Amino acid sequence: QVQLVESGGGQVQAGGSLRLSCAASGRTLANDVVGWFRQAPGKEREFVARITKSGTNTYYADSVKGRFTIFRDDAKNTAYLQMNSLIPRDTAVYYCAADTQPALVGGVPAAMAYWGKGTLVTVSS
Repeated sequence: QVQLVESGGGQVQAGGSLRLSCAASGRTLANDVVGWFRQAPGKEREFVARITKSGTNTYYADSVKGRFTIFRDDAKNTAYLQMNSLIPRDTAVYYCAADTQPALVGGVPAAMAYWGKGTLVTVSS
């Protein structure tokens, strides 16, 4: 059974930082493209970042570029999202997802095979 478990969410003041983790079990994450997505209250889920299988290339939504960093540690079967300079608009449930070869639309994964249940990030002003 494949499981992706996010952790590291919490409440932080604007300007602060958090690091989210996505630990995989039942699946070798090294074989997957990993993405982070988020869903704010009352809004649709949106793409945040993705990282290629090799970890060589990363892609970000314009709204987080320069503030967030996605990286992976395949030895730990875990991916991460380092979030700096957080702003209230970053408040959302953050989900990690994995897929061997996701279809991309404009660089954004159109669908991912496996999803975690999410971790809540709340940024206060």
